[in-house]
Amino acid sequence: MEGTSTVPDPMAPPAAPTAPPTPPIPLAALLARTDLGLRQVAGPVDADTAVHWVHTSEMADPYPYLLGGELLLSAGVHGTDPQDAAHYDHYALRIVQAGGAALGFGIAPLHDRVPPPLIEACDRYGLPLLEVAPKTPFTTVARAVWQLMAQARHTELRRAAEAQQALAAAAARPDPVAAVLRQLARRMGGYAVLLGASPERSAGRAPAEPVRAALTRLAQVVGPGASRPASATDTVTVTEADTAEESDTGANTEADTGADTGADTGAVTEAVAHGEAAGAETRGTTAHLAAYALAGAPGLALGVVTGTRTPGDHAIAGAAAVLLSLLTAEHQGAAETRRSGALVRLLLGARADEVAPLLGPAPWTVVRARPTQGDADPGALAAALGSALFDRDREGVRVLLTAGAEPAVQDGWILGAGAPVDPADLATSDVQALRALGRAEATRSPLVRHGVRRSGLGELVAPADAQAHADTLLAPLRRAPNGPALVETLRTWLSLHGSWDRAATAQGVHRNTVRQRVARCAALLEADLDDPDVRMELWFALRSAG
Repeated sequence: MEGTSTVPDPMAPPAAPTAPPTPPIPLAALLARTDLGLRQVAGPVDADTAVHWVHTSEMADPYPYLLGGELLLSAGVHGTDPQDAAHYDHYALRIVQAGGAALGFGIAPLHDRVPPPLIEACDRYGLPLLEVAPKTPFTTVARAVWQLMAQARHTELRRAAEAQQALAAAAARPDPVAAVLRQLARRMGGYAVLLGASPERSAGRAPAEPVRAALTRLAQVVGPGASRPASATDTVTVTEADTAEESDTGANTEADTGADTGADTGAVTEAVAHGEAAGAETRGTTAHLAAYALAGAPGLALGVVTGTRTPGDHAIAGAAAVLLSLLTAEHQGAAETRRSGALVRLLLGARADEVAPLLGPAPWTVVRARPTQGDADPGALAAALGSALFDRDREGVRVLLTAGAEPAVQDGWILGAGAPVDPADLATSDVQALRALGRAEATRSPLVRHGVRRSGLGELVAPADAQAHADTLLAPLRRAPNGPALVETLRTWLSLHGSWDRAATAQGVHRNTVRQRVARCAALLEADLDDPDVRMELWFALRSAG
């Protein structure tokens, strides 16, 4: 049952329709069903008119109940006077404003024909109007739409499956990257390019320069990590001036047009020709752009340009992106060999800075992690962070990130990241990461990065003098039994503004233990820790002590 709703302004501008996530069907396919007896009596005859769903309503204003893209069916109960032009004008306008695809009007049992004012209104607002024969129940029309949608869905799935099989076969050919791009250009009917590669690989006719530039900008949006999307789409209108400029510069290029050994040359030629045709359709109209990040290959992205966007395109391009990710990522066997070599050298006495180049470029970052619940897989965490270097100890999981990999929030984990350092300073980054992890747990943050202020009052004191002052001030704590625990507890307590509960969480001890340790520090230092000046001086000393 349709409920009550606030009626929007009748003269409000048309809203962008939000069509249901189902494969649309052409209105022409529904009209072609002779068993339905539908006849279009008004509105434009457009082969591109798509129906996303069917909705039946007898409301005088159906606007609040439409999502957009529907075939609205009505027996005209809302129109008591077939000659009421004002009513039918408002009725047709509201359907158009709601994004309705078409109107089906049943001429039985209340009307013996479609009211002429409704025909005029639909012609005026460009709304296709169908006459539903008396012998055709609305449920029959709805069932026909569902059947056509099921057929469209089946066709879409079959197209995607066939394309994925063809892409997988292309990945097994010589020069697989070029073969996959050519097959993708053929299946999408457009242009495919591996952006960020050197040299750049592409297939299909190169688009106009504004489209190419927009595709490059779009590829910069996507990337690995939780903060960046894995894919993005856009549209660009290409003018005749852009087309002329492209013709003058001769930008009709086809990379990797050589015949594949062991592959059907005819298929390659067809792919190039199909891409050129799609490129011609793109010029002067709207170019549809899509970019996909390649996992395991930072800096690379798959770019696709087509003249139209059809169902299944995203699945096909996504499959190609996965294959290209595997083809362009560093071979796992080679990486394992280098890591094994680094381990052997370390066991034989080599220094860390000597074997560091075998593991990856500097600077490196240590990430400490603990699962939020259960026993999560540390290998999966390391893979999500873009590294294969990880270890588990009593403090949790340690992951070593090489240059180009950035720590990011991961579901099911709390992370603390140290500062990027050279291999010789990895121990320092590890300590920083552990402290950041404790702070993350205390503040209930999914990720805390260690940060070092580059300016402040501390720079007014020479580092050697600051270190000497810290050693003198903290000497009573360090000489005491359990001295390291006292120093670390004091540091954590001060960093969390004297919060007993948060400090206990960060230290992994009971809050009474924190109270006892802080009280012991106050006694050893003979200082009033409630005094902000004392706290500031101790914090300065703890920072200077490293």
